Amino acid sequence: MLSFNKSSEEEKNEDKIVDQIRALGLDMIYEAGSGHPGIVLGAAPILYTLYAHHLRFDPEHSDFFNRDRFVMSSGHGSALLYATLSMAGFPIALDDLKKYRQLGSITPGHPEYGVTPGVDATTGPLGQGFAMAVGMAMAEKHSESLLNKTEKDLISYRVYCLCGDGDLMEGVSYEAASLAGQYQLNNLIVLYDSNHVSLDSDTSLTFPDNIETRFTAMNWEVITTSDEVGSIDKALEKVKENTKPTLIQVKTTIGKYAKDAGKNTIHGRKLTEEDLTSIKKEMNVRDIPFTVSSEALDEFRGMIQERNQNLYQEWYEKVNRLPEEEQKILDLFLQQEKTIELTTMDYEKPEENMESLREASGKILNSYAKSSPLIIGGAADLASSTMTSLKEEKAFEKESYEGRNILFGVREFAMACIANGFALSGYRPFVSTYLSFSDYLKPALRLSCLMNLPVLYIFTHDSISVGMDGPTHQPVEQLVGLRATPNLDVFRPADTNEVIGAYKAVYQQMKPACIILGRNKVPIMEGTSVPLVAEGAYIVRQEERKLDAILIATGEEVSLGLEVVQLLAEKGYDIRLVSAPSLERYHALEKEKQEELFPVGIKKFVLEKSSSYSWYEFVHNKNYLFTNDCFGASGTKEQLDEKYGFTKEAIADQMEQLLK
Repeated sequence: MLSFNKSSEEEKNEDKIVDQIRALGLDMIYEAGSGHPGIVLGAAPILYTLYAHHLRFDPEHSDFFNRDRFVMSSGHGSALLYATLSMAGFPIALDDLKKYRQLGSITPGHPEYGVTPGVDATTGPLGQGFAMAVGMAMAEKHSESLLNKTEKDLISYRVYCLCGDGDLMEGVSYEAASLAGQYQLNNLIVLYDSNHVSLDSDTSLTFPDNIETRFTAMNWEVITTSDEVGSIDKALEKVKENTKPTLIQVKTTIGKYAKDAGKNTIHGRKLTEEDLTSIKKEMNVRDIPFTVSSEALDEFRGMIQERNQNLYQEWYEKVNRLPEEEQKILDLFLQQEKTIELTTMDYEKPEENMESLREASGKILNSYAKSSPLIIGGAADLASSTMTSLKEEKAFEKESYEGRNILFGVREFAMACIANGFALSGYRPFVSTYLSFSDYLKPALRLSCLMNLPVLYIFTHDSISVGMDGPTHQPVEQLVGLRATPNLDVFRPADTNEVIGAYKAVYQQMKPACIILGRNKVPIMEGTSVPLVAEGAYIVRQEERKLDAILIATGEEVSLGLEVVQLLAEKGYDIRLVSAPSLERYHALEKEKQEELFPVGIKKFVLEKSSSYSWYEFVHNKNYLFTNDCFGASGTKEQLDEKYGFTKEAIADQMEQLLK
């Protein structure tokens, strides 16, 4: 273990700054009436050392592209982060710290990307920050391969992450750590706040892992150090020459200086006034709320300014020396709105006018990838089945970071977290798996939506029509769960035309989206429209005379709906068929447009091989729903359609009974 004794006056001054950060964090928690004092007291030396001596950043340009990134995976330590950022010179005033955890403040309960200057990722759900940091480090390596041609160190940032025992208990951290070791991400440094305590107990009862052995086995460098500033500083300096990702295990004491120091009770306990006074006395800090020593502040900011004073200007001098072609690529990363227009459609319509939607998706994704170097991604060991390989691109590997096909292995959760890391680094990533397995990655998809990151989720094998693989692979409730997620556009296209329209809608906006695809061949219909997909719902088959009813369908059920409408037409019923590829887009339409599609007083039916819960707003009662609220079974598509009532005859008969 690296260890240093405090001896010099300089080291004593640094300890005073650390204690000032601690005091500010505690004041915030006391003022808010809630928070996590344990990590503030225990991990303050880690953040101070990182910001004072190693992290390359400019507080006045907090989104400077070639800055080092810091991810607070232990997001419950937000008070510590905000106090450090404020003292480091970011535009976070004392008044902002006083509003910690209050509505509308820039200091929310857990770090939020886009809310607080200096926060590089939204964190709090443990383990995800670690995995996003892996994604950021991968993104940096890829950006290097694209841009470090004329100016060899144009892209040269490191990614630092603070994690705790809780982060490392979560499986997603190991999914991501395994990939980081495989890719030899020597630009990734994880600082492990190792205090052996979690909320409920000492970790001896829950987390006996030998961390050094485990990470070493995953091809990481591991250093163990004390919580002294000099020791942490030495460790951070040492890792800069490593050829692998590094875990620095910092042996800390949770709640240091508190009466419950080293115990789980200090993790998230509300401090009393007596607690606060006692701790500040122990640290020799003035017991006046939100009082900052001007000497400590000046010294801290002075160290940062001296080390980083020309960082921003010198980088832009390099940018100005770039040739025009490299400048154009860099501009794609620097612009805020990274919308993508298709330049070449590499697609031929099949002669039989039938096509699997996943196959159509693969062709269109490849066309868009040729239009922008920002598109990168892969699947959770299913690219050959979800059709998401970029045909003219190499795999992302330690020998060739320029590859744009990422082989995530069977790691859905880490895959989505890593995609968030890429999106936070300027990319437009995509990831893919079967729809039934989307549950494995849902927490990361949720953070995509919270941060409004333009991650594209491509989910195939979308219903009981999967067939013989059986109910484990036949999604039922997943689609409604995705639709219930705020700030997520969910597209379930009906045919190739709508697949093209879905991709066009996705890449014309900057937000998270899902494209849900079937595995079976379906006809390419005359009535489907590429541009109208962006509206969410539109008429595929117009009534010819008097409108008797409306049938709403999505996905491959639209072609089945067309057969149903034609069968009912033979019986004298005039039915409008509406395709609804995106309910989110439909709900964004003006009310007049919605009423044009669905006139008041006209009976409406819904056809979709998924949960009924998306659709009750459209129908009179559940008898008007041709949906599926039970698990499927193993059998052929035709057998399952018969079993669950998804035949044109069964649907037409029930509609006719309700229309009489």
